[in-house]
Amino acid sequence: MTKAVCPGSFDPVTNGHLDVIERAARMFDEVTVAVLRNPSKSSRFTLEERKDMIARSVAHLPNVRVDVFDGLLVKYAQQIGAQVVVRGLRAISDFDIEFQMAATNRKLNSEIETVFMMTDTRYAFLSSSLVRELAAFGGDITKMVPEPVLKYFSR
Repeated sequence: MTKAVCPGSFDPVTNGHLDVIERAARMFDEVTVAVLRNPSKSSRFTLEERKDMIARSVAHLPNVRVDVFDGLLVKYAQQIGAQVVVRGLRAISDFDIEFQMAATNRKLNSEIETVFMMTDTRYAFLSSSLVRELAAFGGDITKMVPEPVLKYFSR
C-alpha cells in the first residue's frame, strides 16, 4: 500500500489544492492532507477551522484523511508510514522553493520521495493569500474555493 502526504497551511484550502488532492487520491492508496501547525505564522483561520474546511471538501474521497502536524515533514511522513510527499506547483516560480525543500527532505530521509504535481491551469493563478485578500474587499471567491469554505468567510 502506497501512502502519500499532502502538506500545507491551507489558509484556506482552494480549488487548486483540491485539484491536487483529488488527483493524488487517484494515484495513491491513502492520502493524508496534513495541515501545518506553525505558531510563527499568523493565520486567518484556526487550525480546527482549516482542518474542518478540508475534511468537508474531501468528504467524497474515501481514501483521504485530514490531520495536523508540526515539526519536520519527513518525520511526520515517517510516523504515519507515508512513502511519498505530494507538492502542488502553480507556476515555474513555485519550483525553486519546492525544489530546495524536496532536496532537503531527501537529505534528511532518502526513503521518502517527493512528487510534484502541476495544478490544473484553471487554478494556476490561485493562492490562499489571494482568496483572503479578495474576500476581505468583498470580491467573489465562489469559483476559487470548495463550497464548504465559503461559510467560513461569511462569519
